[in-house]
Amino acid sequence: MTGQGGRLRALRGPLAVTFGLAVLATGCSSGHVERHVSLGPAGTPSAAPSQIVASSAPDPRQASRPNVVEIVTDDMRSDDLRFMPNVRRLVADRGLSFRNSFSPNPLCAPARSSLLTGEDSHNTGVLSVKAPYNFSAFHDTDGLGPAMNRAGYNTVFLGKYMNGYGTEDAASTGRISFRYVPPGWTEWWGSTERPRGSGISAGGTYSYYHAILNHNGTVRDDHAGQYQSVLEGRIARRMVRKYHRSPKPFFLYLAPIAPHFGAPDERDDPTGVVWPNTGRPERFKTPARPARVRGKFDGVVTRPPGLPLTGTDGPAEMRGLPRPMRWRPPLSPQEKAAVLAVTRQRAEALSVLDDEVGDLVRTLRSTDELANTVIAFTSDNGYFLGEHRMRQGKIWTHEPSLRVPFLIAGPGIPHGVRNDPISSPDVAATVMDLAGARPRRPVDGVSVVPSFAGDRGWRRAVLVENRLDARVLKRALPSAPASWPKGITASGIRTARYTYVRYVDGDAELYDLDRDPNQLSNVYGRPRYATVQAQLARVWRQRRDCRGASCRAPLPASLQKDPKQLRASTAKQRREVEARYGEPTL
Repeated sequence: MTGQGGRLRALRGPLAVTFGLAVLATGCSSGHVERHVSLGPAGTPSAAPSQIVASSAPDPRQASRPNVVEIVTDDMRSDDLRFMPNVRRLVADRGLSFRNSFSPNPLCAPARSSLLTGEDSHNTGVLSVKAPYNFSAFHDTDGLGPAMNRAGYNTVFLGKYMNGYGTEDAASTGRISFRYVPPGWTEWWGSTERPRGSGISAGGTYSYYHAILNHNGTVRDDHAGQYQSVLEGRIARRMVRKYHRSPKPFFLYLAPIAPHFGAPDERDDPTGVVWPNTGRPERFKTPARPARVRGKFDGVVTRPPGLPLTGTDGPAEMRGLPRPMRWRPPLSPQEKAAVLAVTRQRAEALSVLDDEVGDLVRTLRSTDELANTVIAFTSDNGYFLGEHRMRQGKIWTHEPSLRVPFLIAGPGIPHGVRNDPISSPDVAATVMDLAGARPRRPVDGVSVVPSFAGDRGWRRAVLVENRLDARVLKRALPSAPASWPKGITASGIRTARYTYVRYVDGDAELYDLDRDPNQLSNVYGRPRYATVQAQLARVWRQRRDCRGASCRAPLPASLQKDPKQLRASTAKQRREVEARYGEPTL
């Protein structure tokens, strides 16, 4: 059969980057038929998996659409790109790097639901990694996969889906999700957890050497001993070779778990660490990694990237933070050594994934598909590694947790840097835009395809929101204001200059990032900022429960920045972050 490598050879320059917008406006649909499945005995489907089945006649419109490969890492910081030379060379150096890229609800399941729908968390209903706000709340009958398939794509999902997948009921069926295959995916390779009674005694999503994969409704437990990144890299290359033969373009969504912590425990993991204020045991969580990469970065990573050059955050720098954060004691020498070990192990896990990305790109090249493929690279959320006395973790709406890499390369996409903002919902909107795909539910995100031609400025607020653990805000949760979206405990907005966040327990934060990009001085309530605080509050009230077009309302002119102002502001903020922490932010 004829491959599709030449599909976009005639599509170059501005036409390539505006094509998605033009097709999106036409409302194109491929007229595919959806087929559903009921679940049978353990490990097998009782009928064909729930997929979108291609129509017999190829759609001539597909001749001008690119393949799309979207790679979503887990808990990766923006500065972790320094450990991934293949990603930098094969994606960043061939395309665009967005310096203001955010995960507005920086936690695995909420972030992934936004990446898969283009919706904010208050609209997906996914706010936590725990029920009832994890996968069990996710209505996945529409979104990125189904929209891409309706647009005429072979769609492949491979890797981590969402916390609770496998053990919780699927919202769309009301039944256990162990063998559930979401609609809209031509081929499904979802990493699953083990429910009780599954008959499988070991392994799961966070077991680096024992992935359990749901392949089109059949649960496969035959991967023990294979490192997940390598296993999924091999499957990804097989999918490229398989769908390369189709006259239709393909969409591959690859979601490895690196550098998220995961089993098994290893001899060089940090142990015996205690909290300095209580003496209680403190666990530092690390990813497993092959012996061949252990110690690879010991000479490169000599200190935790979130540890200030001054040693730690002092009392004055902690005073304005939310109560559960400002009560944390300074890091002890033992803890600093543990965070250093965590940083090195994360880097080692990422280096294995980086090799797999290199092999995947080589497969795209050997099948004559690379010139016709858009590659997008991002993470579900960022990660603390010492900032604000946070030993490790995410969730909080601060820069180390919010910031993620976003790189994109492909036909018609120039090489360079962009300062325009992009968030998780925007990533989904951008991918669908490039493919001419249209979801059936309202999308809150905005495509950044227009920014491919050059920065347009920061003209819209990024909504940040989360649900903090009940142990953190247990007194506030029962009395959350009725005006807040259900389940949300922190909500705010990020603009080019300001971060404004409100908490249901009464705490609030306002940071002037042009003056204080490290968020060391909370100016909420200060008379000098009264006018801008009132402006930000009005924008937040409009934005916090928006849907669709109302989420895309422009900021007041005084809160916007044009491309020149944004470039200068971004550069200044980056310089000051690097000056404090001594690490490149890339």
